[in-house]
This record gives sequence, C-alpha cells and structure tokens, in this order.
Amino acid sequence: MANQVCFRNNHLENSWSLEAYQSSGGYEVLKKILSEKTPAEVLIEDIKLSNLRGRGGAGFPTGLKWSFMPRNAPGQKYIVCNSDEGEPGTCKDRDILRYNPHQLVEGMIIAGYCIGASAGYNYIRGEFWEPYSRFEGALEEARVAGLLGENILGSGFDFQLHAHLGAGAYVCGEETALLNSIEGKKGQPRFKPPFPAGFGLYGRSTTINNTESLASIPVILEKGGQWFLDQGVPNSGGEKLFSVSGHVNRPGNFEVPLGMPFSELLEMAGGVRDGHQLKAVIPGGSSTPVIPGEQMMEVNMDYDSIAAAGSMLGAGSVIVMDETTCMSRVLERLSYFYYEESCGQCTPCREGTGWLYRVLQRIEAGNGSAADLDLLDNVASNIEGNTICALGDAAAMPVRSFLKHYRDEFQYHIDHKQCMVKSDW
Repeated sequence: MANQVCFRNNHLENSWSLEAYQSSGGYEVLKKILSEKTPAEVLIEDIKLSNLRGRGGAGFPTGLKWSFMPRNAPGQKYIVCNSDEGEPGTCKDRDILRYNPHQLVEGMIIAGYCIGASAGYNYIRGEFWEPYSRFEGALEEARVAGLLGENILGSGFDFQLHAHLGAGAYVCGEETALLNSIEGKKGQPRFKPPFPAGFGLYGRSTTINNTESLASIPVILEKGGQWFLDQGVPNSGGEKLFSVSGHVNRPGNFEVPLGMPFSELLEMAGGVRDGHQLKAVIPGGSSTPVIPGEQMMEVNMDYDSIAAAGSMLGAGSVIVMDETTCMSRVLERLSYFYYEESCGQCTPCREGTGWLYRVLQRIEAGNGSAADLDLLDNVASNIEGNTICALGDAAAMPVRSFLKHYRDEFQYHIDHKQCMVKSDW
C-alpha cells in the first residue's frame, strides 16, 4: 500500500503478527485510553473532527454514527465490522485482514469502548479464507496478551470479539442483511426504520462500520482528528485506500490523500497498460456510474469531486478501461452479476435485474432491436429507488450511465450485429 500513513506496518515481515504490530506502536492508543479512562464523548468528538467518512461505500460520517448509539441505556450493545467486501473492483479490506488484522482488532475494541459495547462481530466474506485465518490468529494473540476478554489490562473494561464467516452473498454487504446472516436467518435486507442503532443484532443497539473505517481509528486517535482531517480536503477527511484494477500496468491498493487528482493515482498504478489510451473509469466499484476517460482525467479523488462528475466515490474501487473495451460486453457482465446476486425479496429488483441482463445479452449476441435501448432505460428507472436496499440501484445506475455516455456503441451493436471496437479480452 502506497504512503502507509494509516496502515503503517504493512512493510514489516509477518506484519499480521502481534509482535510486528506492537513494534510500530500498536495497542498503545488502547492502553492510553483504558489507563486514563478517557471519556467516550471526548473520543467520539475527535472522530467527528477527523471527518472520517464510512469507507465501505456510503460515506456516512463515522463519529456521527457512533453518537447515535444510546451508550448509557441498559442492555447489551454490539459493534459489528462489515468485512463482506463483495463489490466487484474492491480488494482493500481483505488486505487489511491479511496483512494488518491487529489494527482492526484495536479499532474495534476502541469502538466498543466508545459506544458502550462489550461484544463485537467481524462479518467476513465466505471466500476470504486466508484473511479469516489471519484475523482469527490475531484474536487469539490478543486474548493471550490480555488485550481481549474480561478486565482488559486491568481496566475493568470487558470486550469480546468474534469472527463470523459469511456464505458469499453480495447482498449481505448491506448492513441489515448482514445482521440477519449473523443471526442465522436468510440474508435479506430489513425495512428501516427501525435502524440498527435502535434495533440491531439480536434486537439490541448495534453500530456497523466498514473494515477500513474501524482500522483507521487507532491512528486517528493517536495523532488527532485535526491531523487526519488535514490529510484530505474539505468534506473528505484523511487518506483512503483505493483499489485500482483493470487496464493498468501495476494494479493494486494505494493509500493516498483524498482530493488527489485521478491522473496522479493512475500514474501510481503505472498508467494505462502497454501505452493504450484511457477510455472509461468506474471510480467506486461496479455499482457506481461510469465516467468517460477524458473527463475523469480532470477529476479529483474525493466525495464531492466525483459526485460533481456524475458518479460516486463508493468504496474507492477504481476500474480502468482502455480503448479496446467493448462497453456493451462490460455492461452485460455487470448486469449478469446483479441478476445473480439479487436476493429476490423486492419485485423491481428480482424481475428487473433479469430483464436488464436478458436485453443486454441479446444486444451483445447481435439480436438486439431498435426499441431495446429505451427499454433498458425504462426498466432501470423502474428499479432505481424502489427497493428495500441499494442493490436495485446498484444494478440500475451502471445501465443508465453506460447508455448516457456510450449509447452509440450499443446502437452500433444493434445496427451491425458486432462490436464497434476490436477487443483483445
């Protein structure tokens, strides 16, 4: 990971071990908080000051979310980490689990302290066996060292932390579907309200944060909310991990300040592969609208700049496409993913995702008709905003954005029964 400001020990040998983490200052923030019995309100205010926005895609301010928890109310409370990471193009959270699990453990213990929770769960995607094993190993090391369990470091604070392995359903990345899955129920989203802060895991007050969000907490509280805020730009505090994939020479995860020009991030990833030309970029994972390459070269990597360009920062999952890319084929593949991953609970999503995929499939196969493009737009508009969770929007937004920017390619498919571009993939 480039820069390594928040995830600083990744360069160390066996970086996932307790020894490596403590050699770079790991658990010192937790020890200070517990020894000084720092008021939770003070810590939450520092997180608010940092303007750490949820790194899982929604971008909701973390400190504000923590403040929603009725921490002094009686009864069990939970902190839950969303390590499901099923968004195509996203591969950062699994690397935190793989190479820096103790930073997440420390962040979750501190979060539990702040919201008054004595138990936490880390929901890890079912395919992530190595990250799951690394996290379980970190939990065991922390327990043996007295950093987890009852009366942590003699402070009187109790906190238990558990890993829960999911079964690979994309929809369980939605927070209430995730809660249902932990409870052993079908992984389908719940109606809101009630929100998890009032009625969450096992009916108790629950706060849910993304892996990167919680792993950022120890460094923010060590160096201060203002320090983290100053790393980014207004309304986009700090540094963030970006997963850059697709047609680049050096794909990977890069930790960079929010507000960095996309052109610089692309350069860090080695530029577009083999001297090809940039055609398009999906800036926040496959569910976010596509941006034409020429426009993207003028965009900065922060929430407001990408929103102004007509898309979303999302989870920071940057998919780069060069001039050999057939946009019809890309959209067909994306639509198939959402069709397969729909949980079927909402009619617009259950039926609409199938319509989108089948129409795009026939266009790609050379069997499209003149009415298909308007039909696609109509179906997408009937899905968007009409489902319990955002999976319907995730399926609809790429369709509408691809048609907006590359309608001529889809029309060419229909008219000529073949791709406009010569693809080499």
